[in-house]
Amino acid sequence: MKPSIGIPCATIRDKDWCPPAFGHRQSYIDAVVRVGGIPLLIPLVEQEDVLRALYERIDGLLLAGGGDIVPDYYGETPREQLELLDPLRDQVEIQLTRWAVAEGKPVLGICRGVQVVNVALGGTLYQDVASQLETPLAHDASHELCNWTHMAHPIRLDPASHLARLLGAPDLLTNSLHHQSLKAIAPGLRAVGWAPDGVIEAVEGTNGQFLLGVQGHPEALEADADPRWQAMFQAFVESSGRFRQSVPAETAAVGANM
Repeated sequence: MKPSIGIPCATIRDKDWCPPAFGHRQSYIDAVVRVGGIPLLIPLVEQEDVLRALYERIDGLLLAGGGDIVPDYYGETPREQLELLDPLRDQVEIQLTRWAVAEGKPVLGICRGVQVVNVALGGTLYQDVASQLETPLAHDASHELCNWTHMAHPIRLDPASHLARLLGAPDLLTNSLHHQSLKAIAPGLRAVGWAPDGVIEAVEGTNGQFLLGVQGHPEALEADADPRWQAMFQAFVESSGRFRQSVPAETAAVGANM
């Protein structure tokens, strides 16, 4: 069977008089399907037993983009530049990430997702790059231009990193739609990609597990703008497939019946 890739939803509040909706952008779905994965959207539920049952049904965890993370999770006071918060999403994604990392389940974090990984494992964030760092780069340039495929700046990769090997290049251009970034890197992670101003653009796990996070939005590039990114999604889905095969059959059956 094809590996199942869980993607925790974002909360969508489109009308004041309507209940919120859960969902995500099609580009994440397309990127997973294109390389042979089965995307499963995970709703935001408070009940830990329900969340655990959902977690047991997936072979890999993809943490997608979105709003800011509540600073309480990394021990800081909120700054005035803080933008859209979704506390329930923080709770769900941080719990899922901790389970996945503890159990060796593959994890891929994109934009907000790499920040969630870092915070979940004990790292911190710059709450607002523009006000906290002296930089000539506009890290939200693609957002300001309303163009997901606008290549805002180059990134430099550690040539020895798994990501550089997957992409076949130690440097490349990226889109950029974020105003927060990684600060102190969590134990168990290492920085492997940087913007010209030093902002961290990619991290990897240090224990051999597929644990990778990028600050850009490769799901918006991998189809046409820069197909090299398909190799990252391919490696993630293939790792998820191997994880699925490594789980004892009786354990998988228990998870499927929870």
